[in-house]
Amino acid sequence: MDRVYLIGAGPGSADLITLRGARVLGRSRVVLHDALVDEQLQVLGPQARWVDVGKRGFTDSTAQARINDLLVEEARGGGIVVRLKGGDPSIFGRLDEELEALARAGIACEVVPGVTAAIAAAADLRRPLTRRGSGRSVALVTAMTRSGALVAARGADTEVFYMAGRQLGALAGRLIQAGWTPDTPATVVSRAGWPDRLESDHLVGTLEDACVLHGGRPTVVIVGIGAAPLDGGATASSEAGPVSASALPNALAPPAPTLPAAPPKP
Repeated sequence: MDRVYLIGAGPGSADLITLRGARVLGRSRVVLHDALVDEQLQVLGPQARWVDVGKRGFTDSTAQARINDLLVEEARGGGIVVRLKGGDPSIFGRLDEELEALARAGIACEVVPGVTAAIAAAADLRRPLTRRGSGRSVALVTAMTRSGALVAARGADTEVFYMAGRQLGALAGRLIQAGWTPDTPATVVSRAGWPDRLESDHLVGTLEDACVLHGGRPTVVIVGIGAAPLDGGATASSEAGPVSASALPNALAPPAPTLPAAPPKP
């Protein structure tokens, strides 16, 4: 059926997309994609027209109103239209504005969830964001408001701040003002979910030290219980690695059925 699918591509390597998302790409006519989406995902939808409508902080970006208009225009052209977003569409992805634009135009749509950067960072670090007995709550927070102001709060045992990579020193000050002590664990992960990810451990009071290592890279900052290393020294690992573009369709294909063994001849 003709409709718009708003799909989360995950935060990094192409094989982090869900199986449902990959299958929709294979049936799509056009894909309007974010700037940070892995270009290898185009292997899953070679028949589609791919249009970059990416948005990046502090750089030239496609206006949200224009993206909304494109979604409606393309949907009226028939076929399956995909809005492919980095991470999960519902986490700081302006999903509400696009859903409202489609609803006003009377266009059917479906949301396909994805892995958000906070979850990928926790997996990269092997540090759960919740901990039994000590970490009962998690907050996902954007460090930048619509007006461009930097904000911080203390509302959960673990808080993950998105879009703070260029202002880590200022964020540290805001965190202390919000009630976090300077010796609170803080971990910075840039390009979570990618093979070239970087991570560094700090305290809230020394968070500014991460600026040089992570400068200019998409970054999340984990503060509180979820930033603390586990007892036993579990460390990050990337032995599995991402699936290559050429192998991606096979990796996402359903497994071949296993046939029962032939009965022995009498």
